[in-house]
Amino acid sequence: MYTQILVPIDGSPTSDHALGEAAGLAQLAGARVRLLHIVDPMEHTNGFERPEVYHRDVLPGALRAGEALLRQAQKRLAQRGVQAETALVQSLGPRVAQLVVEQAQQWGADLIVLGTQGRRGLPRLMMGSDAEQVARTAPVPVLLVRGAQAGAAPA
Repeated sequence: MYTQILVPIDGSPTSDHALGEAAGLAQLAGARVRLLHIVDPMEHTNGFERPEVYHRDVLPGALRAGEALLRQAQKRLAQRGVQAETALVQSLGPRVAQLVVEQAQQWGADLIVLGTQGRRGLPRLMMGSDAEQVARTAPVPVLLVRGAQAGAAPA
């Protein structure tokens, strides 16, 4: 059974749904959970701010938001009786998927639970899929969790 579950989160509804699934698995297996949030600088810049403004205001704000997201998710798991540790990683070049796989290897995860948007067609071709890339390259099983469907009970 699984003993160490890595759960990358980004605050999206899909990520929240995956967190609920991971909590249920951790409860059943008595597993440890590590919550991972990756701050990708490209998501927090418009390209027009000066470098000193980015480093003084934008990046610290993104890091604070990431820490708050991790604390909130950790609290949510604790309410379900699941203890979790957190990791905040800043991307300095590699794709998010690569960082998730590296974190899983470094921590010794034996399962990754990850939300996926389930994009198809042109949006998938244009945007790529970090979830798909994690599933293809991870050395451990990956549970891809789609967002809650309309009318489905929340996890």
